[in-house]
Amino acid sequence: QVQLVESGGGSVQAGGSLRLSCVASGPTDVCVYMGWFRQAPGKEREAVGSFRPSISHTYYAESVKWRFTISREKVKNTLYLQMNGLRPEDTGLYSCACRPYGSDAPWYDPESYYSWGQGTQVTVSS
Repeated sequence: QVQLVESGGGSVQAGGSLRLSCVASGPTDVCVYMGWFRQAPGKEREAVGSFRPSISHTYYAESVKWRFTISREKVKNTLYLQMNGLRPEDTGLYSCACRPYGSDAPWYDPESYYSWGQGTQVTVSS
């Protein structure tokens, strides 16, 4: 079972930046996608972006495109989410997750992911 631990959240003012980290352990080779998701209070979990290691391609939600960047440091088994130009609507609990082989769902479908981390809180004030 892949285990994921996120860190790096915090409170920032609008326009600020944060970098989240997701350290993975276990059989990470099973992860066809490594995704970042967020959930605001009272709202459903939504995809932020996802990295596909086999083709080194990253997908982003329209709401974060050009502001957020996902990167991976393979040696450290760590996935990063660099967030710039933060807005109050970016507030939420950010989690990373692994999507294994066997699903043909869209990359942004949280139901196709498993091994969720505990999340790290991001709060953006106006």
